[in-house]
Parts: sequence; structure tokens; C-alpha cells
Amino acid sequence: MAIVVVISGAWLTYQRFADSGCTGSVRLSVAAAPEIAPAVKQVADKWSQDGAEVGGTCVFVDVADQSAATVAGAVSREHSVILAGLGQAPESVKVPDVWLPDSSTWLLRLKNEASGFAPSKVVSVAQSPLVVAMPEPIAQKVGWEGKKLSWKTLLAQFNSDTPLKVGIVDPARDASGLMSLLAISQSATGLDPTGAKRVESLRTLAERDAKVRAELLESFPRAATEDELASGLSAAPLSEEAVVSYNAQQPTVRLSALYVDPSPPALDYPYMIMPQVVDQQKAAAADGLLAQLTGGGAKNALGSAGLRAPDGTYGSTFKAPVGAPAASPAITPSAGKPATGGTAASGVTGADLSGVVGSWIATTLPGRALAVFDVSGSMNEPVPTAGGASRAEVTKQAARAGLSLFGDDWQVGVWRFSTNLDGNKPYKQLEPIQPLTNARDRLSRSIDKLNPVKDGGTGLYNTVLASYLQVKKGYQGGRINSVILFTDGEDSSPPGGLSLEQLKVELKKAYDPTKKIRLVLIGIGTEVNKDELKAIEGAVEGSGAFFAEDPTDITKIFAQAIGQRSGSGK
Repeated sequence: MAIVVVISGAWLTYQRFADSGCTGSVRLSVAAAPEIAPAVKQVADKWSQDGAEVGGTCVFVDVADQSAATVAGAVSREHSVILAGLGQAPESVKVPDVWLPDSSTWLLRLKNEASGFAPSKVVSVAQSPLVVAMPEPIAQKVGWEGKKLSWKTLLAQFNSDTPLKVGIVDPARDASGLMSLLAISQSATGLDPTGAKRVESLRTLAERDAKVRAELLESFPRAATEDELASGLSAAPLSEEAVVSYNAQQPTVRLSALYVDPSPPALDYPYMIMPQVVDQQKAAAADGLLAQLTGGGAKNALGSAGLRAPDGTYGSTFKAPVGAPAASPAITPSAGKPATGGTAASGVTGADLSGVVGSWIATTLPGRALAVFDVSGSMNEPVPTAGGASRAEVTKQAARAGLSLFGDDWQVGVWRFSTNLDGNKPYKQLEPIQPLTNARDRLSRSIDKLNPVKDGGTGLYNTVLASYLQVKKGYQGGRINSVILFTDGEDSSPPGGLSLEQLKVELKKAYDPTKKIRLVLIGIGTEVNKDELKAIEGAVEGSGAFFAEDPTDITKIFAQAIGQRSGSGK
């Protein structure tokens, strides 16, 4: 059989060469998201049948069905970084010549961690709007089917007298979950600037999260009985393609697609020629396949897969999902705009995405953190953008918001620091690290004690080392162990304190790769010494220095710091 396979392959290759007149060959590996992979293969096969070649050399395209999370894990491994909530892929997963994930958010997240990751070309080849998927009987009962849905209306159902059972795919591993959570968070914050509505929405979604899309879809009711509809999932943000594909299996209970206003950025399926493609023939082959995928002939192949062309138009094979309003721009040929260069996320930045992932991690994953706050005299300086409230008051507000974000699986302690707060020590414990299940109120009250010390200095270096050693002392496996330190100045320790070089030496000695502790340094205001914090960051693997030049951004920067695993952030 092996001989027959080899001979058959050789014969097909010979026949291909003979028919097309091309000589030699170049092979292109493509990793595509599962939902678009069949369409890519169909287009590639048609190109092959028509004599795919570049400069007289035959082109062979190998299309692999691989989740975006898997390939992102391989790329992060090659760049020695980690995407928060994702991790690295095993060595057996190779980085392809061309990567076609479901969203440019993967590119933004990777570039945020590994600035050296720069595909030579990024062009959107398809689109799928994000919708709220809801069992058809429920959509009809609440009167939402076929109508535009506002975020305010949807969020109001999260904690009504008869709340919806809402789920989401893990935003750290799924682009539809990530972009939907970003839209929900922004809308919730707009409805309630205190952030309480946002935290409430995160907790509601976390109750029924799924690691992969298939797992979430399994949670929808399988029968139209009252009991089944009541016990199954009521709603979930998903892509339009996911709803179309689900209904194509002819389930007993179909899903309606509810289009939300304002619409979150759609999944944009960027075609990325990876940095390692330096061979001119292979690069030409990648350009050739891109031309096929963006040509008019690809539209029907995409439509059969439940996808639109990148400008929102669609071929005759596309079937609008159940409940789609006939007059909605979401399903008319004029919808959308072409996306190129990975810009389809409508101005969303890698830092924005890190903030969403960080909020999700804080809410859903178990962690252990020591929060350390600067109470030096300079923290009494007023903040113009906060109506004249002091840096300390703004920081207290951010601390309360951060505490509310942490799930009950977290353990948290609180220190404050200046100079000579506890004898010669510049730091003092307000609350030890303890479970939030029974200490949330006590920890919240400790925040009231973060008042600036008049003429107090900044004993930064000794505090950083002591807090790091404290967290290491009680290290717990299976949790995110971290020190989160807030400061607005630079070290001004009295004689006898550590120098910067001594601190770096001691941190490197304390580092244990089997007990990784993340040191997060958040600089507040414009007077903080950025070079100093970045130098400290460089002494401990996986640490990060982040800066809130406007102190009112502390809460946002804090979430970004939790969701970004490496490098400095602004």
C-alpha cells in the first residue's frame, strides 16, 4: 500500500507538472480557524486544478484546521512570551507559513507581548458579525426576535426578577468571547461609571463560561419543553457563523441571532504571512493564495461556511440566521467595510484587550496577591482630572474597584509604605494575605487607612524586596501569586536602605522558577521614575512596570497589568 501511495503521489505531481507546464514546486502551509478552513481548502484546490504556479513553479497548499488559540500558543512559544490565560503550545505544534485566525485580536495580543512579532502582510479575507445567540422559543417569548437589541436592554436582564442564563466562551482563548466581553464592559461602564455594573456583568457571565465554543453550544436546550428551556442556556454572545453552523445541524431547538446596537467589531479573519517566510517563491505563493481568497470566486465558498466577504457582502450560498431582521444592515450587502492590516478591531488596542483579559482573570481564576500602596507625602498632591481629589483618594477608589473585581477564590493582603512606618521599616502590614470569602469587608476598610504621611519619603527598594519575599514565603501552587505595588515617586530611603543594584541582586537571588511570583509595579502620575521601575521589572522574570500618567486611569491600568504577562505597559 505504501508503494502504491508513493507511486500515486508521484504520478499526480508529474501529471500536474505536465498539465500546467510548471517545473519544480513550492509548498505552502496554512493554519486556518476551523470554521473557515473548508472554504480555504476549497479555494486552494480550485486554484490547484487551474494550475497554481508562481514564476513557472507549481504551488501546493496544505491547509490545516487549527484553532487560533493553538497557533497563538505556538507563536508565543517561539517568541518566549505567554498570553495571559492561554499558555504556550507544545513543540509538536509548528508555526505555519500563513496563519488565518478568526480575528485580528490575536495579532494585537501577540504584538502587545512580543513586539518583534510582525507578519509581512495582514489582510482580512472574511467577516462574521458578533451577535447574541438565543434559543428561538425564548427570543420569541421576550419579543426580541427580528429586532435590534440595545446593550442596556440586554444588561438589564442579567439581574432582573427572571434573569437570563447567560454564558460566554473564555475570552482569553476565544476571540468572539473577548470582543463581546469588551463591548459588554464598555456598555456597562457607560451605564454605571462606578464600575459596579461592569463587575456584576463579569460575575454573571463567569457563572457559565466555557473553555471552547463547542462546550458552550452544548449548554443550549435540546428540546422545546418548559423544563428544558428553563434549565438550559438562555443567551450567549457568539459569531453569526456559529449560529448559522449550529442551525445547519437541524437541532430540535434552533438559535436566533440577535444583533446588538451598537454593534461590536466583527470577527475579521486576517490572512497573515508569517515573519519566517523569507523565501521569495514561498512569499509569492502566499500572495497568490491571498489573491484567490479575495477574488469574487471565493465569496460562495465563504457563504457555504456561514461567512461573509470582508466588506460584509455575501454570496448566493450564504443563509442568514434565524431571527435576522430583513432590513438590518447586519445582513445587507452594504454592511461593513473592508479590513486590511489587522485594523478590523475598530481602534481597539492590545492594551484594551489586556484589560479585558485581566478583568476576566481576576474574576474567574484563583489568585493570591499582596497589594502595596505608597503613602508618601507626595500622594497628597491634587489630581486635576479628578476634581482636585488627591492621588491617595484616587488610588483608594481604584483599590476598592480592584477588590470588587477579585473573585472569592482570591486571597489578598494590604500593606502601605513610606519611610519609618514600623520602626526603621518603610512598610507596615494593614491586613495579612487572607481569603476574600470571609475578609472582603475587612480588607475594604483597610483601604481607608491609606492616608499620606506628611513629609514621608518613598522607601521603595526595601518595600519591593520585603513584599516579594512575603508572597514567596506563603506561595501556593495552582494560583496566580503576585505583588501589586502602587507608587507615585522614586526611592528616597534614608541611609542604610538598599540601593537599586542591591535590590536587583537580592530579587534575582530570591527568584525561584518553581515558585513564580509576578511583580507588578504601577507608577502613578508624571513624577514617577519610569527608568527605576523598569530596572526593577527586569530583575524578575514575568514582572511588569505599568504607568498611569493620569491617576484616574489606575483602574484601567491595573486590569491591563493583570492581563499582560510580559513587558512594560503605558
